[in-house]
Amino acid sequence: MCVVAQITAATSATPPSLPGAVCLTWSLSCFLPRQLMENKITSIERGAFGDLKELERLLLKSRLNSALFFLPPLSSSSSSPFLSLGPRDLSENQIQGVPRKAFRGAVEIKNLQLDYNHISCIEDGAFRALLPALPPPPVELPGAGVRGRGAAHRLGLYSSAWPPALWGHNVAEVQRRSSPAQVSSSSSSCSVLQCPESCTCSNNIVDCRGKGLTEIPTNLPETITEIRLEQNAIKVIPAGAFAPYKKLRRIDLSNNQISELASDAFQGLRSLNSLVLYGNKITEISKALFEGLFSLQLLLLNANKIACLRVDAFQDLHNLNLLSLYDNKLQTIAKGTFSSLRAIQTLHLAQNPFICDCHLKWLADYLQDNPIETSGARCTSPRRLANKRIGQIKSKKFRCSGTEPGTEDYRSKLGGDCFADLACPEKCRCEGTTVDCSNQKLTKIPDHVPQYTAELRLNNNEFTVLEATGIFKKLPQLRKINLSNNRISDIEEGSFEGASGVNELILTSNRLENVHHRMLKGLSGLRTLMLRSNRISCVSNSSFVGLSSVRLLSLYDNQITSMNPGAFDTLHSLSTLNLLANPFNCNCHLAWLGDWLRRKRIVTGNPRCQSPYFLKEIPIQDVAVQDFACEDGETDCSPVLRCPAECSCLDTVVRCSNKGLTTLPKGLPKETTELDLSNNQISTLSNHSLSNMSELLTLILSYNRLRCIPVRAFDGLKSLRLLSLHGNDISLIPEGAFKDLSALSHLALGANPLHCDCHMQWLSDWVKSGYKEPGIARCAGPGDMTDKLLLTTPSKKFTCTGPVDVSIQAKCEPCLSNPCRNDGTCSNDPVHYYRCSCPYGFKGQNCEEPIHACIGNPCQNGGTCHLKEGGGGNFWCVCAEGFEGDSCEINFDDCEDNDCENNSTCVDGINNYTCMCSPEYTGELCEEKLDFCAPELDPCKHDSKCILTPRGYKCECTPGYVGEHCDMDYNDCEENKCQNGGQCIDAVNGYTCVCTEGNSGLFCEFSPPMVLPRTSQCDTHDCLNGAQCVVTGAEPRCQCLHGYQGERCQTLASVSFVDRESYLQLPAGLLAPETNISLQIATDEDSGVLLYKGDSDHIAMELYRGRLRVSYETGSYPPSAIYSVETVNDGSFHAVELVASDQTLSLSIDGGPPKSINSISKQSTLNIDSPLYLGGMPERASSSGGLSSLQHSSGGRNGTSFHGCLRNLYVNGKLQDLGAGPGAGAGCQPCQRGACVQGDCHPTGHRGFTCTCHPGWTGTACDLQVNNPCDGNKCVHGTCLPINSYSYSCRCQPGFAGVLCDEPDQDAANPCTPSRCKHGRCRVSGLGKAYCECNGGYTGEVCDKEVACRGERVRDVYQRQQGYAACQTQEKVSRLECRGSCAGGADGQGTCCTPLRSKRRKYTFQCTDGSSFVQEVEKVVKCGCTNCSS
Repeated sequence: MCVVAQITAATSATPPSLPGAVCLTWSLSCFLPRQLMENKITSIERGAFGDLKELERLLLKSRLNSALFFLPPLSSSSSSPFLSLGPRDLSENQIQGVPRKAFRGAVEIKNLQLDYNHISCIEDGAFRALLPALPPPPVELPGAGVRGRGAAHRLGLYSSAWPPALWGHNVAEVQRRSSPAQVSSSSSSCSVLQCPESCTCSNNIVDCRGKGLTEIPTNLPETITEIRLEQNAIKVIPAGAFAPYKKLRRIDLSNNQISELASDAFQGLRSLNSLVLYGNKITEISKALFEGLFSLQLLLLNANKIACLRVDAFQDLHNLNLLSLYDNKLQTIAKGTFSSLRAIQTLHLAQNPFICDCHLKWLADYLQDNPIETSGARCTSPRRLANKRIGQIKSKKFRCSGTEPGTEDYRSKLGGDCFADLACPEKCRCEGTTVDCSNQKLTKIPDHVPQYTAELRLNNNEFTVLEATGIFKKLPQLRKINLSNNRISDIEEGSFEGASGVNELILTSNRLENVHHRMLKGLSGLRTLMLRSNRISCVSNSSFVGLSSVRLLSLYDNQITSMNPGAFDTLHSLSTLNLLANPFNCNCHLAWLGDWLRRKRIVTGNPRCQSPYFLKEIPIQDVAVQDFACEDGETDCSPVLRCPAECSCLDTVVRCSNKGLTTLPKGLPKETTELDLSNNQISTLSNHSLSNMSELLTLILSYNRLRCIPVRAFDGLKSLRLLSLHGNDISLIPEGAFKDLSALSHLALGANPLHCDCHMQWLSDWVKSGYKEPGIARCAGPGDMTDKLLLTTPSKKFTCTGPVDVSIQAKCEPCLSNPCRNDGTCSNDPVHYYRCSCPYGFKGQNCEEPIHACIGNPCQNGGTCHLKEGGGGNFWCVCAEGFEGDSCEINFDDCEDNDCENNSTCVDGINNYTCMCSPEYTGELCEEKLDFCAPELDPCKHDSKCILTPRGYKCECTPGYVGEHCDMDYNDCEENKCQNGGQCIDAVNGYTCVCTEGNSGLFCEFSPPMVLPRTSQCDTHDCLNGAQCVVTGAEPRCQCLHGYQGERCQTLASVSFVDRESYLQLPAGLLAPETNISLQIATDEDSGVLLYKGDSDHIAMELYRGRLRVSYETGSYPPSAIYSVETVNDGSFHAVELVASDQTLSLSIDGGPPKSINSISKQSTLNIDSPLYLGGMPERASSSGGLSSLQHSSGGRNGTSFHGCLRNLYVNGKLQDLGAGPGAGAGCQPCQRGACVQGDCHPTGHRGFTCTCHPGWTGTACDLQVNNPCDGNKCVHGTCLPINSYSYSCRCQPGFAGVLCDEPDQDAANPCTPSRCKHGRCRVSGLGKAYCECNGGYTGEVCDKEVACRGERVRDVYQRQQGYAACQTQEKVSRLECRGSCAGGADGQGTCCTPLRSKRRKYTFQCTDGSSFVQEVEKVVKCGCTNCSS
């Protein structure tokens, strides 16, 4: 008996016909010959016919659309029902391929029909199992185009799966006659990879644009070269997302919501050359993301939220041409980030908040050397560089302002490693390593303080309790914390854990009433502690335990009356203690302090007693010991446990129920054993919020609004025995949330909507393990789990059947549901569940409410928004010309009714159109025929003749010219007759031969003439060094250039030393023990080397403070030196003579009396072979010992080169040739080349000169660019006016006032001032801005420009009056209206702006009485100035 056991996904359950079936998953105990033809079956699951024990014939003419994978792979010994299956009809389907295992084990098939399919592939061995049973021809495949390698021994006689040339031939014959290469394909496997249903695929391109996809599609054809996924909702790119597609060349993922990219998302794509990722939410480039993309040429990362780049992010992108990082969150970029981009041509870095400090100096240098940044990247801070282009700032401007050593280097390291948050916290300001969060009404420390922070300013906020969040563990460079001017009354234990590097803590002007060591635990490196102006009344001997490094402690202006003995004993480094302005009670408990102050040598300011009365204002250290007396009942001070203001405390029990609390109360005593927070409105807990309450035994949080339990919320509560979470809104509790509750015996979870899926299976096991939950908590879902008890339901029932509903996930991650509208930014909030930061113009909890309707200017295309009376969401738009619609969104087609003539083409514009004329017509409407041969249009060049033709024109060229316009000179040298190596020079209609030396003639055909004797005296008189020979009388003479002497100007006698590195080197043998040196110098400098010879021992002559100093260090001690009496730096020439003779060295200036040294050693160690240097010395010489020796000699020297003029150097009576050296120029001309970098040089004597700088330059050498103070100015509504090079003022626009023109002018409530609009009326837009509505004939911002006569295009209806009915054209008509003014006529008559040309057109008019008629209308097409009609 046959029994139908299960039929799914079918519209009818009655065999044998199943119309409408899509998928078969049935099981029949017996089934004889069956037909499944003419259905809609598209696939059959594996095992679908597993129970058909007696099936003999199967007909499946349906819509199967994949390869034959549904038949099970069977061995020959299998008991499969297919062993006996006979005929099988699979014809008329959409089968695409036959894989190798399709018929494995089906050895009894007698007849197999596959005709009329779409088979394009048959794998090797697909029919091997059928060969013993099938007689030829075993398989029929008419209509199928087959590819494969040895698909079967024989195919049916009607197969057409071969190349067209073989169609109609028997397969067996083709195989016998053809080689395997001719009938086999390169592919040996059938793929079922398909194009995704919502996408289109062609030419190896997969196009899935704008399809709402949330993930990367899979099972795509492996041969694709491009995939387009832009404008979808993809959030994650998983590992290996594109790994199968090795041929990909382009991937476009722009305008998605991608925030997470696996590091190997693009691994293996060696052919990829374009990767588009702009318009996403990427915050970080993971390590190795672009590794191996050697072919990449285009990478677009703009419009993301990238805050930092690893220095090796682009290390493999050697062929990258364009990189866009425009519009991200980058503050700095590490040096070397772009070093591997060897082929980069374009770089976009603008719209990033760059901090232009010393760490970005390299980028400025890089962009100056490689001007590839084309988007205009600018600095955001510091203020002095704000809004300046990075590539145009001098590198010396990039400075760091940090004072602590090492902080800048640390931050620079972070910039290239991306292991820290470099973004400045919201509401804070960051400059250098200082994070300033002052004056922001903060109640807690911001979550993401950058790791590079050295100084943290939290002063002038609203802190009440400093919480132990562990924030300082993440700030290893922190040195200073400012918490002054807050409302801090308590500091939780562990608040400063990890702050061992902090050396200054300012807690001035708070509300602290006591200080105990647990508050300040972790500040082991503290040096300065400011506690002035608090409410401290007592200091115990444990208050400052662990602060051994503190040097300065201020307790000024508190309420201290007493201190316990030994209060300061742990402050081993204390040097300054301020105890002034405290009401000390000098009783017996303070006697120890007087003795301590007398013994300690520290600065205290002499604190004074305020009671008892007889000791008032007496310094404590001056009170005798016996006068420190106590009355009955006076005790010392000891700190008391605080109780939160909202709660009541009894011993260690704290009760805070029914107090309307939205968060945990601040300042809970650490010793608390029972905490009751029931019946409040607490909605969230935070990690570690109770971790310091290690003594807590009972915690009651029932009947609150808790939605989420963070995984670390109960960490540290190792003593807790009872936890009540009853009556909240908790759905999920993460595994591990109770891991620290080792002592817990009772857990109350009732009246919570628990979502009991696989994520809560751990909780089921946990409560069963110790019966911690009494069997009250019930599940609220999913599905069958509703109303099941958490305690008694088997754990295996806790299963997951699909993704968790977003509403449940959003309880712990409220921003998942995207509650913020209008591009608002969502963030979790411990009080309000979540908080939306709204962009400008919107407000409300979800940023759903515009401040008013014109915010964001809903009027498009330059339209002006106006609020309708009644305010709110109503507005209307004044559209710019050429646009219409409620929001000015429509640019109407002006070509609908155009006047273009002579088959010209109309091109629509904005409120106008343009007629594109054919070549022979011109004019605004193409109404004029062109005369190409008119003088003003004649295209023929070089006096050629223009001849009009029916199709235009042609040019008859003058001789020598060719080309369509006779604009090419014909090269006459192509057939020249130049001889004897003569060079042909082309000319117009001819050429010229330029002959080689000696040849002559028209074609250089004549040989060289006889050589004639020289006739000039200068022919045999050679002048050197650029001198010119002149004949004076009968003798030739050389006119030397400045600085040269000699008969032939062969000797350079004077040189100018301009550069600071200039010097001359003369031969070593010039100086001997007996030497006479004379020279002349001119300078206005104070110092510089004139002469130097030697190494560590030397003889030197130098300028020293305007005088000449000669030092002679040659083995004697102390070294010898001579100073001239005269100063020689007055700019005039001075004669200097230096004579060495008989162990005596003499110096004489301008022939005056000499000064001498007589102690020259006979055993001189002076190196005779060393060179003689003039005017300075090379760097290698100064580094070898000579320069340092001079610097440390008696009197000292600076070792700089001489700057001035030196001439007429004689050594032993012989004039020396000075031969120019580095930086030295010939002659004593002060205005050497480049003396004034950006200006004109003017000499002022032999040596000096002044520079007249070009505009924009300054400095003595015109090498400093004038600072424009208005660059990056802060004038909001005004114009910047420079005051000097470093300051400016703002000239405000009407309606604004203030230093920066950022305040509304109270005296100008109406922005429309009376004199604003010259010829028109002032209006105020919906955004509060004034604009002018001009009268006819006037234009301009203030209606001050008279409009010249012109045709202004309007689009409106024509109106007519027909009896009592008003009629108008059915559609608006585009036409010209003549507007503007004309100048006076030549004959004295006035001229008017009137139509010059018009056309008559017929239009249909529709009237108010229901009638209609057709009438001709005069339509103006051209305007101009003509005499006015009388």
